[in-house]
Amino acid sequence: MAITLFGLPKRSPAGPLKESRADLADVGALFMTPKRHFASDNYAGITPEAWASLAEANQDHEPAYGNDRWTQRAADSIRDLFETPCEVFFVFNGTSANSLALAHSTQSYHSVLCHEVSHVEKDECGAPEFFGNGSKLLLLPGDNGKLTPAGIEEAVLRRTDVHYPKPRIVTVTQATEVGTVYTAAELRGIGAMAKKHGLRFHMDGARFANAAAELEVAPREITWQAGVDVLCFGGTKNGIHVGEAVVFFNLELAREFDFRAKQGGQLCSKMRFISAPWVGMLRDGAWLRHGAHANVMAKLLHQLIAGVPGVKILFPREANSVFVDLPKTVIRKLWEKGWLFYNFIGEGGCRLMCSWDTTEEDVRTFAADLAAAFDRIPA
Repeated sequence: MAITLFGLPKRSPAGPLKESRADLADVGALFMTPKRHFASDNYAGITPEAWASLAEANQDHEPAYGNDRWTQRAADSIRDLFETPCEVFFVFNGTSANSLALAHSTQSYHSVLCHEVSHVEKDECGAPEFFGNGSKLLLLPGDNGKLTPAGIEEAVLRRTDVHYPKPRIVTVTQATEVGTVYTAAELRGIGAMAKKHGLRFHMDGARFANAAAELEVAPREITWQAGVDVLCFGGTKNGIHVGEAVVFFNLELAREFDFRAKQGGQLCSKMRFISAPWVGMLRDGAWLRHGAHANVMAKLLHQLIAGVPGVKILFPREANSVFVDLPKTVIRKLWEKGWLFYNFIGEGGCRLMCSWDTTEEDVRTFAADLAAAFDRIPA
């Protein structure tokens, strides 16, 4: 039986690689020719800055459960970054960060307004609703993966009777699941609409570094100054080994979140190994440089492949990913070359994701292989 993960061919327990989700033929033992891939920024290793802080924290004894100096330093660094008092909690991953933050902001009879292709809808395995004890995700449309103030208001006013889950919070993904970025003005519009209707405002910032680098604005301008109550600040996709920061700008909303995190299995006993890498990443702007580098590599990739006959760009390139429509034959040829990337956006749609360690050589080699794959398609 074929085993796939988001469109990537995987080895079955019985042996070689089998069919892809797109029903491709066996592509043979392709693991692993290129050193770096375009499947996910989760594939990349740890940045030097994060690694150095992790190694430094691995000395002697420190108090457990977040009562250590590294966790305090990391939290203070985040407060300095956003230029405001905020409550900071470190958890293991983005699913827990988003799900617990949303659950903490709602009652079980509430609803969460999100885009129909948002990460909390498509890729959290129902965790937001599970941890919310029954709160419901209400899906809204919007071009290029973005919510709009008008769409939010329509959803709020659609029904107000007791038989319908009451809208309580709006969540946006920054950068979005299709690689676009909410501008400061767009976020202010959403924040104003949320305030108008008494909604809380959550941001899934798994790729917040890429968004901030692309917009070239102060982090405060696209978070609390735009009305965001709670941000799930992503570290893993930006080069930290494990761990996300749940940042509450709404201090009242943060009350007792530590209990919810503990109950949700997210209180790390040796918390310094979650928080210490943040100290290195936030020092001297390393987090932003790495995000910007990934964006630049994606921009180069877009430039190199957009003009290849047969390549269709699906969404604007605004962060560190390029979404393209490719023929199945081309996908198979690239996999045979050893390249890994996901093809779960529609029939043949592919996401090409750049990371903090993607090199120009990686991009140019992949682009050349892609162009050559088209040349080998039978007439």
